[in-house]
Amino acid sequence: MGQKVNPKGFRLGVINTWDSRWFASKSDYKKFVLEDVYIRKLLLVRLKSAGVTRLEIERSINTINITLHVIRPGVVIGRGGQGMEDLKKFVMFKILEERKKRNLLNKKNTVKIDLKVEPVKEPNLSAYFVASNIGEQLEKRLPHKRVVNFALEKIINAGAKGAKIILSGRIAGAEIARRETYKSGSIPLSTLREDIDFASNPALTKSGYVGIKVWICK
Repeated sequence: MGQKVNPKGFRLGVINTWDSRWFASKSDYKKFVLEDVYIRKLLLVRLKSAGVTRLEIERSINTINITLHVIRPGVVIGRGGQGMEDLKKFVMFKILEERKKRNLLNKKNTVKIDLKVEPVKEPNLSAYFVASNIGEQLEKRLPHKRVVNFALEKIINAGAKGAKIILSGRIAGAEIARRETYKSGSIPLSTLREDIDFASNPALTKSGYVGIKVWICK
């Protein structure tokens, strides 16, 4: 059996840094990890139309700093910055609601949210964006080969060294689940110096889930 390692985790501390950066005591650590996962899920659903590719979370005393890497920053910011204010209130309300459920409210019962928006210059070099795009098209029942080959073409045209896409499941509604691999260019997974972005995102088709994995060598 091949030992599969997440390309991002493999490069942590070498060329990649952590998406969540904070220090916590032993008792608070698991609470903050679960809260980070909750915030990520919340924002990825809420800001789907803005095209979120990455979320960075930093914590200081009673403040959560969130950096959003988005393709369409105007959708998040809104007219006169109103969108940002609404988003802050929404995140704050949801976090306090979640803490209340798990009996984790502090004495002040408040949490300060600081939001920053970073525009993404080249969306086709983001594995998460490519994977979610392929997923959306597969859900619309478009031919999978055409979708994947078009995605690979766009990635290479965006300036990537190489890309690999794997689909697994009941592809095109087949009776028997299978796995298909599509490659273009070079993907040196064991070279730590290479900046490789990876994302996994399932698509819910009529015949069940189709798993999509994307590797991009920038």
